[in-house]
Amino acid sequence: MTTVDDCLIIEIPNIKDPRGNIAVIEKEVIPFETKRVYYLYDVPSDASRGGHAHKELYQFLIAISGSFDVMLHDGKTQKKITLNKPNKGLLIKPGIWRELEDFSSGSVCLVLASEVFKEEDYIRDFKKFELFKGR
Repeated sequence: MTTVDDCLIIEIPNIKDPRGNIAVIEKEVIPFETKRVYYLYDVPSDASRGGHAHKELYQFLIAISGSFDVMLHDGKTQKKITLNKPNKGLLIKPGIWRELEDFSSGSVCLVLASEVFKEEDYIRDFKKFELFKGR
């Protein structure tokens, strides 16, 4: 069963240049083929996003600008990860509850997902998530 410790911070290769840096995400960086890309922006600092888990979907979250916290829960253990660098991303594996909070002003969260949107892959109720995890 997947745990919060299976969710990893991955450094994104970048090319440093006095004219501006370039971060490159190719298939060797994350362990899945990207089938969906979206981003969160203009999130009020007192709002939270996420509040769900996925049965099969992998996600890779990057703070393109600003910062935010990602609260991870595996049904037993909780872990907080702060994302605040555009050259580091968080790999969230299936079976992990996630909540995003404490967005700084101007923050942008880029999400790369392993699948297109499928409502049946979502677990949106924490009690159902605990049942899914066998707890």
